[in-house]
Amino acid sequence: LSIHYKVHLRLILVSGKTQDFTFSPNDSATDIAKHVFDHWPAGWEEEQVSSPSILRLIFQGRFLHGNVTLGALKLPPGRTTVMHLVARETLPEPNSHGQRNREKTTESNCCLLL
Repeated sequence: LSIHYKVHLRLILVSGKTQDFTFSPNDSATDIAKHVFDHWPAGWEEEQVSSPSILRLIFQGRFLHGNVTLGALKLPPGRTTVMHLVARETLPEPNSHGQRNREKTTESNCCLLL
């Protein structure tokens, strides 16, 4: 089954900058990272990374593994899908480092509530 439609992605950096891209449903998260790295948008200079292999996509709060294709995500065709683009050496694992980060956010949340 050949898929002809295009997938419109709006990628958001941690800094809040956004850029729209168009991909094929057969493109994987790794393909997207490479494309973005090779066509790094003007205005994103401060966020430039050294390698596409550390670029990660986050969709609906989850990190996409490199072999996940856009088609597999069942995105609504014709709409722009928003994803976050972050630089991470490795995908998060439940290790002490992640634990520390989580504690930090809960602390700041509790302070905000006060």
